[in-house]
Amino acid sequence: MLMAVSPAEPRSMARRPTESSRRRRPGDIEAPLAAAADLDAAESARRAILATVERIPSGRVCTYGEIAWLAGYPGRARLVGRVLGGMLEAGSKTPWHRVINASGQISLPKFSEEHREQKRRLRAEGVMFENDRVSLRRFGWQPAGGESPLID
Repeated sequence: MLMAVSPAEPRSMARRPTESSRRRRPGDIEAPLAAAADLDAAESARRAILATVERIPSGRVCTYGEIAWLAGYPGRARLVGRVLGGMLEAGSKTPWHRVINASGQISLPKFSEEHREQKRRLRAEGVMFENDRVSLRRFGWQPAGGESPLID
């Protein structure tokens, strides 16, 4: 690839881009290394999120945003949702049902089987719903010795 030259310079004096100035494209040798690093980071995030969710005691709930914050990924509530979404099909023992949205509601589609299952599990643990909402003041979990960023 030749770089543009001014009319005063002969074409032979045009410089080729250096290795460091060349843009990286998918397929470059570094791409597999970056993908591996991304996979390691994703697995690390997944483990941190699941470890945090597993700390929520029975009869308590926590929000997606708060789990993200406690796991070390502030502002990544959707990441928590994606990680927990994989728990539904997997039949995991992780208490995914204890995570709800910041409005105190179940985020799954209201008339879905998964929504009914989450609500059933929460009720079995003593969590009460009023107008399809859980009181975060009453049932919200705050780790011992830690301040919650979202629950008063």
